Amino acid sequence: MAADGNIDRAIMQMVMDRWQKTAMVLAKTEDALRKAGEKVSWDDIAERLEALDARGDVESQGDLTLWRNSEVRLPQAKAEER
Repeated sequence: MAADGNIDRAIMQMVMDRWQKTAMVLAKTEDALRKAGEKVSWDDIAERLEALDARGDVESQGDLTLWRNSEVRLPQAKAEER
């Protein structure tokens, strides 16, 4: 199983400065981790995404537990740093 730090880094590589569906970020993150030899479930990734949101590392709109009905992006200050 992937370590939380590895999951967090992979998520942050997938999140952009524009809104994206949560399900898309989860799918891309899972794919990247799988290609890197890490085994992780979508539920584990979603849990880390919620932690990143609570910490302010990403912004969200909608209920993050509803993957197809919520969206995430980089906070605008972080997006400008990229």
